[in-house]
Amino acid sequence: MPLPPQVTDLTPFDLLLSVARLGSVGRAAAAHRISQPAASARLRELERRLGLTLLHRSPRGSTLTGTGALVADWARAAVDAADALAAGAAALRTSHESRLAVAASQTVAEYLLPAWLVALRSGHPGLSVTLRAANSAEVAAAVLAGEVELGFVEGPDVPAGLHAEAVAADRLVVVVAPGHPWSRRRRGVTAAELAATPLVSREAGSGTRRAFEESLRPLTAEAPLLELSSTTAIKHAVAAGSGAAVLSSLAVTADLAAGTLVAVPTAMPMQRHLRAVWPAGDQLIGPARDLYAIARRHR
Repeated sequence: MPLPPQVTDLTPFDLLLSVARLGSVGRAAAAHRISQPAASARLRELERRLGLTLLHRSPRGSTLTGTGALVADWARAAVDAADALAAGAAALRTSHESRLAVAASQTVAEYLLPAWLVALRSGHPGLSVTLRAANSAEVAAAVLAGEVELGFVEGPDVPAGLHAEAVAADRLVVVVAPGHPWSRRRRGVTAAELAATPLVSREAGSGTRRAFEESLRPLTAEAPLLELSSTTAIKHAVAAGSGAAVLSSLAVTADLAAGTLVAVPTAMPMQRHLRAVWPAGDQLIGPARDLYAIARRHR
């Protein structure tokens, strides 16, 4: 039910209470940091809205009528409740702005978020950040469940109920051990070859795996040779000679430079976007909004 129009604005009621407490319109005006004519105008408008005479006005000043005193008593509870509401909202805002819960896919969590969080802390020195590293499906679920305010995913699919914005570009790379037959290839490995080759792969729900599977369409990838839950475990398995893997270029830069892994040329593009996600219809505020802005600037 909407509020009656006579009481939608509590400001003049608060002013009336100040007149009752301080004994004059002039002192009440000073307390509210407005001019006396402005205070008088607001009180006259209140009388007009209510259809009541609230003040005795005389050359010696203004005092509340009996009706004015009764209205002031009724108004006190509403004004106090509004003050309590404002104080509670401020306390929640302060608490909200002092902490941030984020979930990110493993690639983003390991190779991009650390620099983003350093930049965020420079503007929020007292901020406490909770970071959950998971696969993209789990990140999306955490955002949908309200467990985190902001998520970063790397898969091509975003569930209904989430809004997504690209924050970075990435490229998938086929990697093998130096002794693998593909390590000496000059001609690019085709989509058909990749689809027919069991790979060392992340688990179902991984954004990297979904992006790779999407790049093979309409072909279907063979079941994985090994299914591991972390990029680091996959790199160790590949380096030990287990087979080939498709990983983020961000994750293998150091390994390629060190020679523990070899990048295999491909005859197919494997580009993808890393995206920030949050509940559809919501607006990012506070540190979550700032972290999203930092991620976009650093892409």
